[in-house]
Amino acid sequence: MMARELHTVLDREPLPTAPARPPRRRPWLVPLLVCVLLAQMAVAMVTTAVQQTPTIDEPVYVATATDYLHEHRVRYNPEHPPLGKLVVAAGLVIADPHYDPSFAGDQGQVGRHLLYESGNDPWRVMLWARLPVIALTLAFGLVAFAFARDLMGPAGGVVALALYAFSPDLIAHGSLATLDVPAAGFLLTSVWLLWRARRRPRLYVPLAGVAAGAALATKMSTLAAVPVLLALAAWSVWRANADAGERRAGDVASGVEGAARVVGGVVPVADGIRPLAGDAAGVAGRTAEGAARVAGGAAVDAERVTAGAGGVTGGVDDVPPVSHGITPVAGRIAPVAGGTTPAAGRVAPVVRSRRRAVLRALGGAVVVALGALVVVWASYLVVDPRLRWTPQQPVPAVHGLRAMLVDLLPFPEAYRDGMRVQFGFENYPWQGFLFGRLYTGSLWYYLPAALLVKTPLGMLALWAAGAVAVVAVRRLRPAAPYLLVPTAVLLGAAMTGSRDFGTRYAIFVPMFLAVAAAGVLAVRWRWAAAVTGALVLFVAGSSLRTYPFYLPYSNEAFGGPDLTHLRLHDSNVDWGQDLGRLADRLRERYPGERVWLVYKGAGVPSYYGIEASDPRKAPAADVRGLLVVSDSAAAKATGRLAELIDSARSIDHIGHSITVYRR
Repeated sequence: MMARELHTVLDREPLPTAPARPPRRRPWLVPLLVCVLLAQMAVAMVTTAVQQTPTIDEPVYVATATDYLHEHRVRYNPEHPPLGKLVVAAGLVIADPHYDPSFAGDQGQVGRHLLYESGNDPWRVMLWARLPVIALTLAFGLVAFAFARDLMGPAGGVVALALYAFSPDLIAHGSLATLDVPAAGFLLTSVWLLWRARRRPRLYVPLAGVAAGAALATKMSTLAAVPVLLALAAWSVWRANADAGERRAGDVASGVEGAARVVGGVVPVADGIRPLAGDAAGVAGRTAEGAARVAGGAAVDAERVTAGAGGVTGGVDDVPPVSHGITPVAGRIAPVAGGTTPAAGRVAPVVRSRRRAVLRALGGAVVVALGALVVVWASYLVVDPRLRWTPQQPVPAVHGLRAMLVDLLPFPEAYRDGMRVQFGFENYPWQGFLFGRLYTGSLWYYLPAALLVKTPLGMLALWAAGAVAVVAVRRLRPAAPYLLVPTAVLLGAAMTGSRDFGTRYAIFVPMFLAVAAAGVLAVRWRWAAAVTGALVLFVAGSSLRTYPFYLPYSNEAFGGPDLTHLRLHDSNVDWGQDLGRLADRLRERYPGERVWLVYKGAGVPSYYGIEASDPRKAPAADVRGLLVVSDSAAAKATGRLAELIDSARSIDHIGHSITVYRR
């Protein structure tokens, strides 16, 4: 009974109504909404980029990009391919920071030297490094809009773009000079192009390969999506061929129907087919099934029709023979070539046609693979046409299946060494923090739990409803493999990783599920559009309330951004982004007071005017005044630091990521 009711809600046709007055067309409305949503997102990201100090990963990427521009070599940060850093370099061309290629140090030290020890203004350098990523994030919003519009029309596109543009995670990480959003956006673009390839494979399959290559040339974690993309490419080409065959068959049938109306002497009228003269009605009516099955000299008795070698001869009803082997059959014609059509002659073309379709489908997968391969190689060649590679850090040895995978990949040696570095990271015993629990290793459910905390409640509801609609609504079902399978595969791969550092490892989820959420509008329920609109407004309100502190966002069910540090850590809350805000607060509210600082980040406190000591290196009795601790450090505090925090009183919270205590 419940299944029947669900089917009724999803698939029933609307009841006929009286002719309604056609609504007035407003061709400007959708473009206006798109512009407003993207403008809101742009303002949020630019404001965030201007106010935040460098996060932990950013100096490494900025220094590597600067090294690309000046030295034209791949030396630093091999664990990530060059393309994302080349995007960052587009902004650094304008910033033109002073760079000392002779500086000796690891990639982290090079980044710090570039920003704080080379006479550069870190605020200016970081803003220009972040702006290209911001522009790319906005462009991916248009991809989400176009994808959803293809599925659900302009209204669906607006819903998807609204969820994308108000996502706190996408705003937070889209405003940083990091690689997570670009990699996920290129994957979304590739999948969208493969969806479009169902109609025009020759145009969109190669473009999908280029987009897939861009993802692979940005982050190696996107390798998990390669089998899915190849399968989708093959399926899209297969469906394109099948749909083209159906369209050709329809065209032939239409032509045959027209010929039959002339030869058979019948014309269509409102209630069926009527003869022009004589017994043509008997021919059209009685021979419809029998004559259509005539093959060779076989005699088929259907409504007393007998097929002869030279055509159709009448039985009891004396239907006159039809010359030249053409029989009028209810708006169609059945050719009888000499009265004999061998069955094998019809089977062989079908087999050959299917074989060609399979080869074309495999060819589509090959085109995507080759396109991706070309882009990956091109990203390294752009940096250094000679492909020189001398690691600046030890490359760990990899064994077993991982070693075999690395050796088989047809990528540059620097790419393969980067994979070895990544596998080395996976073997490291990282610490995690979830719902107040500090642990070593990883939890398989960490990412789903973190997404539950850091995603607006209305967005969670629309994600779930959209995923169900994509599977349950018949006309949306073909899109399910394109939207849900890549998301599930990538999320499953990320859940097996050893680093529980934040939802940025699953930043593809709000992209793909924003498109899927538009499917809610396909549900035939009178309140579907109104409820969807209300949930989108709820999401917008939740996102706007956290402005401009998007990185530590958590939804209302978990207490909002001020309590996120009690449940999560690292890039979920505190990634070193609020050092500048801390300096301003200390000058405004606590001038002249002694400061003890435990800061987790890549910034240099003294550059921002913060004169502080490390409380962990002093006797506890000497630690008096302001104890300032990054929330990520507090979450993992043990020993001396834990004792100091327990004996202090919290008096201030900076940016929802740094806590000020008084001792």
